[in-house]
Order: sequence, then structure tokens, then C-alpha cells
Amino acid sequence: MIKERISLMIATCLGTGYFPKMPGTAGSALAAMVYIILPAAIFSSISGNLLFLLLILILFIILIPFVNVSEKILGHDNGKIVIDEFLGYMTATVFLPKSLTTALAAFVFFRLYDILKPEPVNALQKLPGGFGVMADDLMAGIYANISSQIVFRILI
Repeated sequence: MIKERISLMIATCLGTGYFPKMPGTAGSALAAMVYIILPAAIFSSISGNLLFLLLILILFIILIPFVNVSEKILGHDNGKIVIDEFLGYMTATVFLPKSLTTALAAFVFFRLYDILKPEPVNALQKLPGGFGVMADDLMAGIYANISSQIVFRILI
């Protein structure tokens, strides 16, 4: 029982996934708020960005079992599971300058790719269990990051 409660708490980002409308957007918004309060030093050096990316990848692996347990309770890839959106959004911010513009660009691009699911995002979503739940959002975050990189290099 405790294992299930902890898994749900983590997978729903402390209940953010229970937001009545668009829980994935709520989970991404929570991630954007966390990004805004993170120290700028993380994003100002290659080593800081690499460590942040490593943290995202470690969390990706660590969180899969919590998502697996939550899926058994809520159902496969249930909308209430938003930890994947959280990590996907964070992936969208790596190697970009820390700013409100980055926060907004990463948010818009991440939600766009998470909703539209261009390949291979769609294919990754179909993988079994927590890995599939997490992998598609990680890929959407990579697409969002690439799109933001292009915008920042061309327009800003």
C-alpha cells in the first residue's frame, strides 16, 4: 500500500496530474516553474548542462518502476501520470540560456511535440510499461530542445 502511494505521488508530480483539465500541460507548467527557480549557473557552462542532462537520464531510469506501479493502478499511460512531462520539459531546456524566453519556448515546443507526437515520439509511446510512458516525452523534449536551439540561434 505504501509502495503504491509513493509511486502515485511521484508519477503524478505530487498530485499535479489530478488537475481537472489538461494534466499534461499542468505537469509541464510545474516543470517550467521549477526551471525558473533553478540556479542560472546550471545552464551557463557545458559541465553544468552535462550534469543536468545526466541527472535527467538517471531520473528517467529511476522513475520507470514508479510509473510501472502507477500504471497498474491508473491504467496504461494514464493522463494523471505527468512525471514524464516534467522530465521531457527539463530535457527541452538543456544547453539553452536560462531565461523566461527559454522557459516559454521550451514549454510551447514541448507541448506541441508531446501533443502531435511526430515519429519516433509516437512509436516510443507504444513501448511497454513505464519505459514507453517516459521515452516518448523524452523524445518530445529532444525535439523541443532542437527547435528552441534553432530559434535562439536564428532569431536571438
